[in-house]
Amino acid sequence: MNKICVFAGSNLGVYPDYAEQARELGKLMAARDIELIYGGSVVGLMGEVANEVLKHGGKVTGIMPRGLFRGEMVHTQLTKLIEVADMHERKATMNQLSDAFIALPGGLGTYEEMFEVLSWAQLGIHHKPAGLLNVRQFYTPLLDMVDHSIEAGFVKEEHKQLLLSAPDAASLLSQLQTYIPPVFGNKWNQLS
Repeated sequence: MNKICVFAGSNLGVYPDYAEQARELGKLMAARDIELIYGGSVVGLMGEVANEVLKHGGKVTGIMPRGLFRGEMVHTQLTKLIEVADMHERKATMNQLSDAFIALPGGLGTYEEMFEVLSWAQLGIHHKPAGLLNVRQFYTPLLDMVDHSIEAGFVKEEHKQLLLSAPDAASLLSQLQTYIPPVFGNKWNQLS
């Protein structure tokens, strides 16, 4: 695993643990020679993880749509910055460049990015691991929602294997690095 795409909040959140774990992830990625692929911002948890990778001599590629430069404040010290036309191209480029995905705590954009990656994995578009850094149980309600979707018959139990989760960066990286993509049958219950 050479490159991990990290989705993260463009804000820091209210608990210091969020930024601490973002920095720990960045430090571990640099130590393991894993390049960070991310949204290109200098602010929020996005900026924290990028700064830590760079601080420890790692590589960071940021991908940012031209229209977001003012709002997210582009990071000017990156190894590489890729400018794209829009959010769709941003996500496609992140997917193309990455071997795995991690979601740090974040908001609607972070959820959307991670669920798109999971949808693609469910459909077999890619076979890359995806994990939630569940700091302070931030993602526990989301994991409960996935369980609810399984109970309600909208997600197959086996598809839960597509979403890894750990409370700390070291554990999550270990899970990603030992991930073996599951083999699924038909996704659609009515066609079984």
